[in-house]
Amino acid sequence: MTTPTRKPLFLPPTLLLVGVAVLFTASCSKTEKVQADAAARTSDSSTVAVAKATIEDLSRDLVLTAEFRPYQEVDLMAKVSGYVKVINVDAGDRVKEGQVLAILEIPEMADDRARAEAAIDRSQAEVARAKDQIQQAQSSHDFAHLTFTRLSDATKQKPGLIAQQDIDDAHNKDMVAEAQLSAARSNLAAAEEQVHVNTAELQKIKTLFDYTSVTAPFTGVITKRYADKGSMIQAGTSSNSQAMPLVRLSENSLLRLILPVPESAVPTVHIGQQVQVRVPTMNRDFPGKVQRFSDKVNVATRTMDTEVDVMNGDLVLIPGMYAEVHLTLDRRNQAITIPVSAVDLGSDAASAQVVVITPDNHVENRKVQLGLETATKVEVKSGLKEGELVVTGNRSGLQPGQEVRPKVTTMSPSAPE
Repeated sequence: MTTPTRKPLFLPPTLLLVGVAVLFTASCSKTEKVQADAAARTSDSSTVAVAKATIEDLSRDLVLTAEFRPYQEVDLMAKVSGYVKVINVDAGDRVKEGQVLAILEIPEMADDRARAEAAIDRSQAEVARAKDQIQQAQSSHDFAHLTFTRLSDATKQKPGLIAQQDIDDAHNKDMVAEAQLSAARSNLAAAEEQVHVNTAELQKIKTLFDYTSVTAPFTGVITKRYADKGSMIQAGTSSNSQAMPLVRLSENSLLRLILPVPESAVPTVHIGQQVQVRVPTMNRDFPGKVQRFSDKVNVATRTMDTEVDVMNGDLVLIPGMYAEVHLTLDRRNQAITIPVSAVDLGSDAASAQVVVITPDNHVENRKVQLGLETATKVEVKSGLKEGELVVTGNRSGLQPGQEVRPKVTTMSPSAPE
């Protein structure tokens, strides 16, 4: 049995060339894809986020919250007890200093005044009578003294002419008349003094009567009314009394804020310091001024009470509203600033290092001296110039001299602390 002979496989030359071309094309395509991926990775890794060093006015602020209070506020009490005869104001009324707010009625005070006036008339009549008594005593004294003088002279000229008993009687009458004159003068002085006493008593009653008109001690707004017409008001002369006020008066044209300034910020506070006051409910800012402070740190809270005055001439601000006060602790004008994210701190707070991108797009490590720092920006005292680029992104893979592609990013304005 004969085994068939297997013929060798023979491919035409054209088909062989096509196969080689296919294999070469596939190989080239795969190589180009690998190179493209590598180029893309290289391009991505060399792009860094940078920011420009700019010149700005930098400030470090402290935001404190407080509520508006009237510059001065008082519950108006009556000096004397009485019934409310007239009340001219109500809550919300604006009043001026000296304006009559209410009038009290005190019937018995009119009787007291009439009695005091009658006492003055009586004492003045006593003065007139005392003056008449002085004139009478003066006449009696003059006659008695003249009689005694004549008898004495006659006795000297002709001794024994007049009995000694008559001379002694004349001398005695002279002395009595002189004593009566002195008593009359004393009575006149006492009567005049009584006039002064009665006049003072009448003036006291008039003063108390003036208190029946309750007036405004300063210009302000009536924020509360306690009494109505006919109400019985007790005299508010003692702190222990339960006297009811008439109205509450507040000076709202000037408001004050009492801020608890932390101990660390106390050295930066000074009288006359301008501050920015923001009222969130109104979405408005108002100027304020540090007007006074306690000059003592509270040992319990480690804060110092600081008062800021805010003008409120149009009365748009209401006492009790909350306000945010931006207290400037430190400020730098025309300072070179960079983002805080671009800084790597050094051995101390003033020294640091940044990664700078040179004009030919190469990486350079540079030491800088820092100054004032806010929440987003920091001052560079030395080591950088305006317009230079610093890296704000990840710097761990960057090497000095490495060529990169910088991409400038914009930062939001520095926010107060």
